[in-house]
Amino acid sequence: MIQQAIIILLFSGAVFFVVRMVYKSFQTKTGCSTGCAKCGAVDFDKIEQQLKEKGI
Repeated sequence: MIQQAIIILLFSGAVFFVVRMVYKSFQTKTGCSTGCAKCGAVDFDKIEQQLKEKGI
């Protein structure tokens, strides 16, 4: 019984870590308004605006 609890706890921690990593990769850094794309964050609002300007 205790072994199952340990496995569930470890698995939950790993899932939380992966979800947090993915979430942080999509968040823009504060003060990042240069648009240099070095931070790797995806700015969906900017992409949508560019598509609207092109008429797509």
